[in-house]
Amino acid sequence: MNNNFNFCLPAAFMVLLFVGCKTYKNIAEIGIVLTNHSSLELTDKPISIARKLLPEKMNLNNYPVLVYKNDTIPSQVNDLDGDGKWDELFVVTNFSAYEKKKTQLVWVKQAPKFKIRTSARFGKRESENEPLQPATEETVNANQVYKKLGFQKYQTDGPSWENDKVGFRHYLDGRNSKDVFGKKIPAITPENVGINSKGAVEDNYHVMYDWGRDVFPVGSSAGLGAYALLVDNEITRLGILGTDTLNNIEKTTFKIVSEGPENSVLSYDYHNWNASGNKYQVNETTSIWPGMYGFKNTVSIEGITGKETFLVALSNINNQKGLKVIEAGNFVCLIQHDNLGYNREWIMGTAIIVPKKGYKGYMEAPKKGQLTDSYLAKFKIENNEPISYYAIAAWELSADKNFKDSAYFNNYVINLAKQLSTEITVKINK
Repeated sequence: MNNNFNFCLPAAFMVLLFVGCKTYKNIAEIGIVLTNHSSLELTDKPISIARKLLPEKMNLNNYPVLVYKNDTIPSQVNDLDGDGKWDELFVVTNFSAYEKKKTQLVWVKQAPKFKIRTSARFGKRESENEPLQPATEETVNANQVYKKLGFQKYQTDGPSWENDKVGFRHYLDGRNSKDVFGKKIPAITPENVGINSKGAVEDNYHVMYDWGRDVFPVGSSAGLGAYALLVDNEITRLGILGTDTLNNIEKTTFKIVSEGPENSVLSYDYHNWNASGNKYQVNETTSIWPGMYGFKNTVSIEGITGKETFLVALSNINNQKGLKVIEAGNFVCLIQHDNLGYNREWIMGTAIIVPKKGYKGYMEAPKKGQLTDSYLAKFKIENNEPISYYAIAAWELSADKNFKDSAYFNNYVINLAKQLSTEITVKINK
């Protein structure tokens, strides 16, 4: 998509702009202190500063920016509830051990143009003969699935999202699996991935390009980071297989909530998901920011009665070396590393980083059925209580070639879990 934030203003120019903006002089003197209380060095640490925490005298018609040592910190504003007003200032920055950053809150008339390091993409068509059009939202009814329609309606089978390290896609065509794009370069991939020269949907991403390709087999697993429910010893995946003609979800609504240089957010609502004869309402939010070989997923389910177990899926197709389960920080890391690529052609590491709270171990999916070829992390789930976890993927052709080594990937995941466990305190001097 990339409609905003297309270039980067030099820091010196931005500082001069701030200093010369006398209208906001008093507001610019407001300090925000960001503190890392841990002994860890933090790389590309995301920080959300809620709008409601900022001073009431802020100018709502302008954009907030943080300045640290005469340099602007990469950030963006996000409208998370869709009311047309931004709700958070999303900041990404680095910290040394125990570092305290005393920043200044500054208001500018135009949004700064930072280097683009995240993106979200979605395209659709209403008939097989129509050219695909870019879109930011979609509604899918139970009978509007790939096998029933007889053609693929969506670019890359559904929305895709990425950062400077790795890319992913979600099968919105009824399957709701999650797949991986291996990236060889940090640049955002071309907008026409999954489209041919005539504007038609085409699977042209299972071949190698300079930027990379789709590298992860999914099959009848749920891919990397999708989920299911276990009720009375019956596993029900969210969605169906590609051979099915009727979804187990009555209606799905999807929206790209935000797309910016530092954060892209996607939202899904699943209405009346039929699992073991029960109807559930599900909200899922996917968020990605720079620097991490993965994304964050948050799921909440309405209709939980207490007999359900929530299952987070990690496809183990092509895995011949088993699973490592390691606790790190506030999380449990389920890690695999093998020739996980198509036809075992490439070495990959994939993992899910799940919270310790509520974790009940893992199980393997059955050999046959609607959900196979997966490790499934088990969780106690409460009604309408969100569960957040992370899906991680790195292959040997990534910019960091060390991912070919299993110990290196294991250490990466463990260190990432520790960094994710570290909270940055935000103090606003109003």
